[in-house]
Amino acid sequence: MNKTNTRNTTGMGWIIAGLLLSLLMASMDNTIVATAMGTIVGELGGLDQFVWVTSAYMVAEMAGMPIFGKLSDMYGRKRFFLFGIIVFMIGSALCGTASSIAELSLFRAIQGIGAGALVPITFTILLDAVSPENRGKLMGLFGAVFGLSSVFGPLLGAFLTDYWSWQWIFYINLPLGVAALMLVYKFYKESPARSKQQIDWLGALSLIGAIICLIFSLELGGKLFAWDSWPIIGLLGGFLILAVLFIFAERRALEPIISFAMFKVRLFASSTLIAVLSGAAFIAASVYLPIYIQGVLGGTATNSGFMLLPMMLGTVVTATLGGFLMARLSYRTILASTLLLLVIGLALLTTITAGTPRIVITIYMIIVGLGIGASFSVLSNAVIQDIPPSERGSATSTLNFLRSLGMMLGITTFGILQNHLMTRKLTEMFPGGTTDIPQNVNLKDPYVLMDPSARAAIPEGILDRLLSGVSSSITDIFMWGLIPAVLAVLAACAMGHKKHDPKAEMEAYGH
Repeated sequence: MNKTNTRNTTGMGWIIAGLLLSLLMASMDNTIVATAMGTIVGELGGLDQFVWVTSAYMVAEMAGMPIFGKLSDMYGRKRFFLFGIIVFMIGSALCGTASSIAELSLFRAIQGIGAGALVPITFTILLDAVSPENRGKLMGLFGAVFGLSSVFGPLLGAFLTDYWSWQWIFYINLPLGVAALMLVYKFYKESPARSKQQIDWLGALSLIGAIICLIFSLELGGKLFAWDSWPIIGLLGGFLILAVLFIFAERRALEPIISFAMFKVRLFASSTLIAVLSGAAFIAASVYLPIYIQGVLGGTATNSGFMLLPMMLGTVVTATLGGFLMARLSYRTILASTLLLLVIGLALLTTITAGTPRIVITIYMIIVGLGIGASFSVLSNAVIQDIPPSERGSATSTLNFLRSLGMMLGITTFGILQNHLMTRKLTEMFPGGTTDIPQNVNLKDPYVLMDPSARAAIPEGILDRLLSGVSSSITDIFMWGLIPAVLAVLAACAMGHKKHDPKAEMEAYGH
């Protein structure tokens, strides 16, 4: 078992600062890149290949999370944290020098490997280094940063791209990474105690293969290939075969990458289920609200980013508050009540129209932010409540892996639904098409209204109908988002009565 010398509190503040920087850097990277993709493709070309820029990062990060989490349990946190941050910085520097989309995709995969180590191990180091009685407020702070990154990333990405260049969305990681690396290397002291364990190679390889097949099938399906095409069927079939092989390997492995025994622990199982469901529900609002603002209300990319700031503030409030309250209230009470706000916020978003004032939409987004914030801080502690310290790395990495999986499935599923709804509504409005719309404006493209020049070329009467179709399809997505949100509330109700008990943890495991 890896133990941190918790009696030595010298430099604890610097350790926390280093961990915060690393978490912000790694968790924000995917959203910051998404904002700049239009500019990147315009400069590098490769419009038909840009999907690989995101997919390569996601595959490497998600595959790495459970693997590095387990390795940190076996051989120590610090070495894999330092490995992750160095690899992430190397990938960031290379991304800034990319001269083609293919190169950028390869370098993004290197970044993803680093992020796969950074995100889960950052939380695990915090759990190890901080005494249980002080953990609540710090988990709130870390949860706030984790939630903030999903909203702040697009805003920062738009700013850097507009005022400097797209390369700086990668180069900005270098000073942040160097600072985090030096702080953790100097001040974090880890016990040299190690446990000799057998590496689960079959589980690791089958997990990586399954994730590759799943992500590429979801990213390419309905875009480059039809859903019923052989490439997509083959990828989905490969995912199923490798997933079965992974389950078989994990059931037989002495030290599995993801221990199924942990899912027999009620608090762990309910926490990971909430992570999947809440991640999927939250992504419906955070992805489609900017599209709504730009496509329906006619805002700019920067304006849509600023419009998300109220949601960010709401997220920070309950993430911080949840960390402070988890020693006083049960996990169930905190999460069920806040996730209920997520349900209410999404329900309110289903009522918006093209004429809804922006201040009203802002209020609704604050409610959504308040609803998701506590999950970013409270779940990270709840998931290890009944797990011994020797398995904390695996537990926290599994939580982050499943949260990312929920968001990825949410993006794909809601994207399919929105495209289907948009196409159906526009077909009803223009059954025979119309010659009044310029040839370069594709009615089947729901994002055409986000282009100011294309928008200005559409006659007013036709534009009104298009706006109505876009608005209706997006509010329908908010309605579909209610399904995982409601299920997340039910999962929270199944958590039991436990709360964060520092005294009991110290007695059980020592610290």
